[in-house]
Amino acid sequence: MIDFIDKLSEEKVQENKHAIEQMEDMDIRTVDIDSLAELASVQVPKGSKQERIHSYLKQIRNPYCFRVGKVAVKVSFSDTDDTLEDKLVELLPRL
Repeated sequence: MIDFIDKLSEEKVQENKHAIEQMEDMDIRTVDIDSLAELASVQVPKGSKQERIHSYLKQIRNPYCFRVGKVAVKVSFSDTDDTLEDKLVELLPRL
């Protein structure tokens, strides 16, 4: 029985990984903007951290790709220790 549960758990993990990869790989240039969740409409209620995360993810549907007004937004992360502040300090002199 435990082997069966372990197998089901592993299958669910693989399904979730695949779904996350699909969300992350969404092409912002070809996505139907009307299919994206509007960030301004997301309202996260008070509660535990887990409840807030669950609420946000349920409403936003794809945390990597959403819209702000009529603009599609794609979020990605670099494999680096640099912070957003580091990157902004680097960028500002170029403007």
